[in-house]
Amino acid sequence: MRRLLTLAAAILAVLPALSGAGRAQQSGGFSTTARNAILMDYESGSIIYQKAADELVAPASMSKLMTLAVLFKALKDGKVTLETEFQTSENAWRKGGAPSGTAAMFIPINNKTPISELIQGIAVQSGNDAAMTVAEGLAGSVENFAKMMEAEARRIGLEKSTFRNATGLPDPEHLMTARELAELARYIIKTYPDRYKVFSQRQFDYRKHKFYNRNPLLSANIGVDGMKTGHTSEAGYGMVVSSVSDGRRLIGVVMGFETEKERQSETRRMLEWGIKSVASAKLFDAGEAVGYARVWGGTDFYVPLAGDGDLEVILPKFPLNQKIRGEIVYEGPLKPPVRKGDHVAVFRVTSMVPGSSEPIAVSETPLYAENDVDEASFYWRGVDSLLHLGLAIMPDIRALLDRD
Repeated sequence: MRRLLTLAAAILAVLPALSGAGRAQQSGGFSTTARNAILMDYESGSIIYQKAADELVAPASMSKLMTLAVLFKALKDGKVTLETEFQTSENAWRKGGAPSGTAAMFIPINNKTPISELIQGIAVQSGNDAAMTVAEGLAGSVENFAKMMEAEARRIGLEKSTFRNATGLPDPEHLMTARELAELARYIIKTYPDRYKVFSQRQFDYRKHKFYNRNPLLSANIGVDGMKTGHTSEAGYGMVVSSVSDGRRLIGVVMGFETEKERQSETRRMLEWGIKSVASAKLFDAGEAVGYARVWGGTDFYVPLAGDGDLEVILPKFPLNQKIRGEIVYEGPLKPPVRKGDHVAVFRVTSMVPGSSEPIAVSETPLYAENDVDEASFYWRGVDSLLHLGLAIMPDIRALLDRD
């Protein structure tokens, strides 16, 4: 159930912040040649830009972020330590190592390698042999590890991604969306801040090899400190990137470029646009009711909703002809008891350009119940059921009355 809001006053508050800086850039809306793209504000999770962000496509080595997420969880849970050693099997050596002709850490066959080095081999060099060694070491086989990846994806809220290997090498059922890659990156940064540091490591020395981080934007002086590149002939060139500028972290995902040069230049351009072309605006004060959610069978029909502190949105300043709409979104009606402070809804603000079917930006903020609502008596629950049914069928009744 969605409750739409008329944001007359709120939009008046937003528009100056979104349009005030640089009216000369009236055509400053962003576009990219990437097949799929998304730009996210890390702190709020707001989407600043998106393009085909929910299309399932081959993620290539960018899916190694999930490989590392599973490994980081095993470390956090105490199932393994950084000193734990995994042996590289012939399968991992042949399909992901030197004989494979793919990105490799060049681990010798049957060699035992500590997890600390395997993490660097994956994050810095994107070694397929390192990823397969981790998979077999944790789950016994790549196939079993892929099931662990998918289970972890569902646990953290990624509903679409499907995994068939630990490497991102081509498989028609190994798929992710740009949005879920961004959400995964955000999850890793939030949950494993100490582990995240490996993504900014410029060089990894292993045996006689010197590996240099494949992320070219680490040296671009625009605040980039991670995360992962990817390329196969099927997927094209892609990148998950994170940067910090003026205290604001952005997470970007771009996919489907034809050349490595285009990937680098377009990713940089998106980040630079995001740094200078977004603004935050306060819509409601702390404790101010944003709206109301319907409660079925409660001592009150509605419960007021508010943000956790001031309610702010983050949206692009440009283009100036964007149309902004706000809505309260929740699964309803709510069922009692509802307790003050319960997270029961989100406040979603979307920015649309006339003629486009996809929002260019989406900002979502959690909303919380401001009051307690207890369960009503059996009698009043019955009355409320009749009221709810009546309201539900009213549109159908109006439709019948409007017929010729």
